Amino acid sequence: MKTETPQPSRKAQIDALLLKLPGVSARKISGLDAYFVSDKMFACVSANGVGLRLPVAVATELQFSRANVSAFQPGGLASTREWIQINREDAADYEKDLALFQASVDFVKSARSR
Repeated sequence: MKTETPQPSRKAQIDALLLKLPGVSARKISGLDAYFVSDKMFACVSANGVGLRLPVAVATELQFSRANVSAFQPGGLASTREWIQINREDAADYEKDLALFQASVDFVKSARSR
């Protein structure tokens, strides 16, 4: 029988994946666990998923092509079209999305400050 993974363990698994990317740091923002590069947020843990900032065209394509990708709505609030949420029941499976996390880091690092 499969047991539920407690939330801290889920965050620890996501930390282990994202904090090994060069230049990435973690901190809490508005009660959410967020991940930053060049002092700009690129990912955020929300509910059963991880929000991720990507170019609008990539974000839109992923929402239409993958069943586990949806619009990112932390706390039920809509965000910009650059943000998507990847939902995975097992946090260890985010390893499969490592290329997307790296693309997000690269996108956020190259984006101009607003």
